[in-house]
Amino acid sequence: MYIHLGGEKIIRAAELVAIFDISIEQSSKLSKQFVLQAKKRKDVEMIGEEEAKSIVVTQHKIYYSPISSSTLKKRSHHFATT
Repeated sequence: MYIHLGGEKIIRAAELVAIFDISIEQSSKLSKQFVLQAKKRKDVEMIGEEEAKSIVVTQHKIYYSPISSSTLKKRSHHFATT
């Protein structure tokens, strides 16, 4: 199954590791450091032109998505139960 992250970006549900609200980047030093390391490796992708609302971590990349974390979690939960 696949999960639409916004814009034209779709990932395989099996690649999904975690979905976070964008606020975690400011409230957690560990998450900020994790994203900075991924940026250095060029493993971060901004989706679309809109402001990011969530951070999606996959096995190979981190995505900044304009879709809220709650909506993305619902989408991923739907595929996990089918």
